[in-house]
Amino acid sequence: MGCGCLLMLLCGASPRFVMLFMWIFTDRLSLAFHSFWAGLAGFAFLPFTSIMYALAYSPVTEVRGIGWLLVGFGVVLDISAWSASGREAQVRYRPAG
Repeated sequence: MGCGCLLMLLCGASPRFVMLFMWIFTDRLSLAFHSFWAGLAGFAFLPFTSIMYALAYSPVTEVRGIGWLLVGFGVVLDISAWSASGREAQVRYRPAG
């Protein structure tokens, strides 16, 4: 996959869109996730972590070393995205007064 920089730029805007592109144009997701349900759960709940796991996964050695650092970074991105959206909802729907 020779367009990693482009994927990372798009990932900031829409990680689910990047996962869709990875599913259509590469076989990284099918290699990394042996179960359809694991990939679907990642798509729905932890898209950044799923992308990082798929990029760090190697069929021979699975995820090792620096790959786990990437997966951890994906977890941090997912948590920050969830908390930022929750905070935005609190601000948006705050009662006037």
